[in-house]
Amino acid sequence: MSLIKLDAITKVFLTDEVETHALSGIHLDIQKGEYVSIAGPSGCGKSTLLSILGLLDTASSGVYELNSRPVTTLTASERARVRNQEIGFIFQSFNLIGDLNVYENVELPLTYRGMSPADRKAAVTAALERVGMSHRARHLPSQLSGGQQQRVAVARALAGKPSVLLADEPTGNLDSRNGEAVMQLLGELHGEGATIVMVTHDARFAGHAQRAIHLFDGRVVDETIGHGGQAPVVAAVAA
Repeated sequence: MSLIKLDAITKVFLTDEVETHALSGIHLDIQKGEYVSIAGPSGCGKSTLLSILGLLDTASSGVYELNSRPVTTLTASERARVRNQEIGFIFQSFNLIGDLNVYENVELPLTYRGMSPADRKAAVTAALERVGMSHRARHLPSQLSGGQQQRVAVARALAGKPSVLLADEPTGNLDSRNGEAVMQLLGELHGEGATIVMVTHDARFAGHAQRAIHLFDGRVVDETIGHGGQAPVVAAVAA
């Protein structure tokens, strides 16, 4: 079953009467439980596409369906609700709040949902245990290594049991050892049933996914099968 479906998505930025076509006619179909990477050179539209998938930005034209529901025309408040309940974000810069400890960082998005304290505690505890960070629950982000901070960011994304995990260059600020450890964690989560869409410029990490979508100048130009498993080829190359 399709979790994400994009039909003829375009994104045009207008500045000083100059049109920049960041995305041009993107067609994409991602199934529940898939692990997909979006790869390509700097400026090809990877982060723009991920922002649209995460409802952080809107397309200029085209249709985006999430869980078989059109989300292109949602209001700002509706988009915020969908982001909080259905999308888990993992950012390159971790985006942890410096004056909150690990537990509080993971708990914060759940607070916005209005979850009870008991339910929040159970969800946070389970998420931290899953990424091996329970022993650091009361530490501040500044007291953690980069790899540990990214594990906390993964826990925060997992805690709300989202429909999809969106990872934007999750290894970009990590050394090779910690980068490989985070990629191993994402692979384990996929093996447990998580749907993951990851943006990366690193061909090695793109190959961890079941399939890699290659962008160039805002268009899908190629698709390859990664060593993460055999996946159906369902993304159409834009005309």
